[in-house]
Amino acid sequence: MDGSLDAKRVKDVMVPLDEYAIVTEDATFREAIQVLEQSRQGLAPGRPPHRAVLVRNRQEKIVGKVGQLAFLKALEPRGRLKDDLGRLDRAGVDSEFVGIMMNSLEFWQDNLSVLCRRASSLKVKDFMSPVTERINGDAMLTEAIHKIVTCQTLSILVTEQGEVIGILRLSDLIAEIATFMSAMTD
Repeated sequence: MDGSLDAKRVKDVMVPLDEYAIVTEDATFREAIQVLEQSRQGLAPGRPPHRAVLVRNRQEKIVGKVGQLAFLKALEPRGRLKDDLGRLDRAGVDSEFVGIMMNSLEFWQDNLSVLCRRASSLKVKDFMSPVTERINGDAMLTEAIHKIVTCQTLSILVTEQGEVIGILRLSDLIAEIATFMSAMTD
């Protein structure tokens, strides 16, 4: 087999941080989704579109990620309420009462425009997913595959000397594998 795929490292396949959609943790839902859409225009031909926005804190560190599903969850009032269930339980609110209350929200009866207006001013820090998993840029692609599968994530931050330098996306790994397999001879 051709060793070119085996010689590639995570940093050879990742999207550099300066090419990725990034917002501050104080950005709004609306700003974040606009940055995500704008990021599609700057991509190299044939590169899969970004499906998430990275979130930077005041110290300029990447602390979170907002994926497409997180944007949808932020639209749904029930989704935000589910995140608060632990707090309600600790406060002694009966779980049956919470269930009845959630069912009465009737999310599906609101127009999408109403939901978008409601969510537009939400702060990204309130619905982002914290990112803790990272991989070194010099790691082999097999290690990256193992980490992505183990963590069941669509992307992982790439570091060099402890600093985030990019993001490795599942779509980029699959593209590398597909390119290699297309060139294989039996």
